[in-house]
Amino acid sequence: MAARHSRPAVPDTYARALGGDDPVEAMAEAPDRLRRIIRGMTEKQLAAKPAPGKWSIKEILAHLADGEVILGSRYRFIGAHDRPPIQGYDQDLFAARLGPLNAKGADLIDDFAMVRAANLGLLERLPDEAWERVGLHSERGEESILKLVYMYAGHDRHHIAQVETIRTGLFPKARQSRKTKPAKKKAARRASRGRR
Repeated sequence: MAARHSRPAVPDTYARALGGDDPVEAMAEAPDRLRRIIRGMTEKQLAAKPAPGKWSIKEILAHLADGEVILGSRYRFIGAHDRPPIQGYDQDLFAARLGPLNAKGADLIDDFAMVRAANLGLLERLPDEAWERVGLHSERGEESILKLVYMYAGHDRHHIAQVETIRTGLFPKARQSRKTKPAKKKAARRASRGRR
């Protein structure tokens, strides 16, 4: 759907993260990309902060899930109302007070995936003209559904890159061990076959 409209201006960080990719496709694949990245990580690793004052992977996953709930309400208000007010929120308070460290990482991704699927279903059924409807964000001014789609697709990619960086930076052996174990097993099997 988004491809039928001209690309709106979004913050540079998100525009760069999305590149020339279709935003709806990027949004659809985000939960599975996150599942692949955290595969094999422990809950303790997912809760580790990369630096003081920085979010852990679990907090990033919760941020994506919470943001998707809010995004869905924004789509619906903008799609149904004429220039509705869109309230901003403090993402750090959400991370601090909504208990992301008390959840399992896989459950946070499941929450994100479930709400994302509902929102993508809404986008599929919206009439074309609804994509250009706007709401009035309390901090950023006019935002259309189209702009939100592009912005949040880039937002996903930005946070996916953060999760990859945290995993690679804090737990480099976790990724290596997944790749090297099968090779060692194959070598051991070949060696044992040669002995028979």
